Amino acid sequence: QPCWSEYLTTRIEQNMVVNCTCPISECRAQPTTAFICSIVSSEEIIAKYEKALLRGYVECCSNLTWCTNPQGCDQILLKDGLGYGAACSKCSWISCFNCNFPEAHYPASCSHMSHMTCAKCNHGFCWRCLKPWRPTHKDYYNCSALVSKAAWQEKRFQDYNERCTFHHHAREFAMSLRNRVSSINEMPKIRTLTFVLDACKVLEQARKVLAYSCVYSYYNQDTESMDIVEQQTESLEMHTNAL
Repeated sequence: QPCWSEYLTTRIEQNMVVNCTCPISECRAQPTTAFICSIVSSEEIIAKYEKALLRGYVECCSNLTWCTNPQGCDQILLKDGLGYGAACSKCSWISCFNCNFPEAHYPASCSHMSHMTCAKCNHGFCWRCLKPWRPTHKDYYNCSALVSKAAWQEKRFQDYNERCTFHHHAREFAMSLRNRVSSINEMPKIRTLTFVLDACKVLEQARKVLAYSCVYSYYNQDTESMDIVEQQTESLEMHTNAL
């Protein structure tokens, strides 16, 4: 029993317990949950084992996924029936189930979010396959363009990138503000601040839309409808700044 306990404990800590077999090379039998629980006495190790089982189950079910909140959330989501805008019932994070980007990114499309650029070395790569960004990825850039056009394109990218970054930072400020107001609202003898919390939530959503509107506008600048989109974006930005 001590040998089995050490063996199973090691496999659990290394996240290799789901498919582990008997340590005898000729035996392919897999230990059952009941057997593992009867051998391993540590509650902490058993908890890790149960998490591994749950993680393996979610990964095997194409219709299930974890909440993609980068701050951390252990909620399991059912993809069916979750239209755009559906939020996690635990943390309210809105995920995108059509691509690997960690959050819903309306109005930017999934293809817009595929082109990523390293902030340190400016290497362009595809978010989905991690390969260098090539014309085969329907790259927006034209490699045979004149230097002047390339310089204009670089300046245009910087402008949209700065706007996008600003709105993301402003969104973080709104989230921080909501957290501070929430802590104040819980204090006794303090007038309810629900209306302020609601305003902060609206502010977060507006900043998120404005940030991804920059991505959308950058990739769709030549379309006929962009004048209307830019006007609506400017109007939303003006009211958001006022809020």
